[in-house]
This record gives sequence, C-alpha cells and structure tokens, in this order.
Amino acid sequence: MSLSVAIIGASHKPQRYAYKVQKMLMDYRHKVFPVSGNGREILGVGGFSSIRDINERIDTITLYVNPVRHEPIRNDILACRPRRIIFNPGTESGAIMQAYQEEGIETLEACTLVMISTGQFG
Repeated sequence: MSLSVAIIGASHKPQRYAYKVQKMLMDYRHKVFPVSGNGREILGVGGFSSIRDINERIDTITLYVNPVRHEPIRNDILACRPRRIIFNPGTESGAIMQAYQEEGIETLEACTLVMISTGQFG
C-alpha cells in the first residue's frame, strides 16, 4: 500500500537521515512531500517550506526536527490531520505527543528507516 508522507526537516544532504528516509520511501513507492525551511527540491521532488502548503491528504508525518523547532509548527500539523506522526530519535517530546494523541492522531517514537526496512511502516 502506497502512503503519502510528509518529511518535516527534510534535507538535501545525502548524509542526513531525513534524506535517506526520503530516498527509501521513494524506493518503496510512497508519495513524499519534503518540508524544510527553504522549501527546496530534494531528489527531484518539489519541496515545501510549510506543511500548510501541501494540498493533499497526508497519511504519515515523519519528524526530523527537535522539539524546540517543532513547537511553532504544531498547529499547522494539527490542521493537516495526519493519521500518524513518527517521532524519530532526537525529536521526542512527551507533551507534544500527548497533544496529538488527544486529537486522535497516532504517535510513535520510532525510526522510520527501521520501520520501512522491517516491513512495519505500512
């Protein structure tokens, strides 16, 4: 099953996990929406500077920003109403996760790369 995935904290640098996850998601034929401060194209996919700019339903958001940088975009993420949000290592925040759970959004503390590699992503 193909999912639509927003990568918040997307990166054009091949050594970054956000870049690696975008490549792997694309290899597995998921639709990706790279979101970064500069909205730059990554791996041939047009980028977005805000999740508000995505005009399609998002199944999953995978986070690659620390909790301090996450706080200002929390309301935009809530407005997006994804099915789930994956908090990759270094992005965890109990308070932020709880706020999403209270809105009915599934949250996971996990590594998206591992989830994809082990068949747990879909």
